[in-house]
Amino acid sequence: MSAYGSEFAKTYANHAPMVLVALDRLGGSPERLAEFFTHYRDYKALVPFGPTIARLDAASWLSAIGRREREPDLRVFFTREVDRLGIAGALHAYLDILAPGIGASALHALMRMAYGLIREDETEIAASLAYWAATYLDMPPSLGVAPITFDPAEILGRIADIDAMHELPLHELLWQNMAESGRLPEFAPVIDWLAVDAETLPRMANTAIMLFAATMDFSALHAVTGLHWLRVVMPYSRDPETLLRHFWQCVAALMGEMGFPTLPDRETVERWRDLPVPPWETIKAAAAQSYDEHDLSLVFTATQEFGAYGDPLYQLAAARRVGLVPDYT
Repeated sequence: MSAYGSEFAKTYANHAPMVLVALDRLGGSPERLAEFFTHYRDYKALVPFGPTIARLDAASWLSAIGRREREPDLRVFFTREVDRLGIAGALHAYLDILAPGIGASALHALMRMAYGLIREDETEIAASLAYWAATYLDMPPSLGVAPITFDPAEILGRIADIDAMHELPLHELLWQNMAESGRLPEFAPVIDWLAVDAETLPRMANTAIMLFAATMDFSALHAVTGLHWLRVVMPYSRDPETLLRHFWQCVAALMGEMGFPTLPDRETVERWRDLPVPPWETIKAAAAQSYDEHDLSLVFTATQEFGAYGDPLYQLAAARRVGLVPDYT
């Protein structure tokens, strides 16, 4: 996978290094993995990983933050650092520096890091650090203002009350829409709205799966999968609050792209949780036959988050994503 760029045309994210792992975990055979990759490589027209420009070291690597053309140099630097420090040591040293830019490549650098951790793969951890640094997404920083709620859902609801958010242009890529929201002065306070405690991640996960189950929206899908990736990565952070705040800031920044949806009420959600669904093995088998990278990503995440939280919505939403249940909304 290291021979191909982390992104391809228009800065779309190359999912292959991650979804091949998902496909394997969903039961795909070696032959199926090879078939999927050949199709994905050719259909997406993956590009070769670029050439290096100049050596980076501990004193200079920050100069390459947010510069996509420096990713090859960053990968060389982080490969040395992972060799020197090991996976945990490198993440302890660099993850919190990169945390405010978690929207890098529309959360896909976070994805690559999480899948690298799932595989305990030093090469992929170095690649993910370089990818994150090169595509770092600047968003408004915390101003230290007192938070207003512990409820991530309330944050999303309040976004709809920002009139200027309704006037923003919509772009082709998720990270571009995150950045567009981030440039809006009225959006700047959002980073400080959420109070963070030990239950913040589960509350975010609950909100995200309700949102996705209700809408099947592409941005909401990335909120669900992103929280799986965050759950994998967060133990390596000494400052998980920053990761959580900036992650949810990115989700909030996509509310316009989602059309400012409202969450379903409790009674509706409980009804959905009681609906009949196919068994997980059937859902996984259907996903494993798909050529859509987001089917693989979502269904694998759903199996993992169901294991963590036990919410039947994960099974229902995964089944609907791969066409095994009709629209229940």
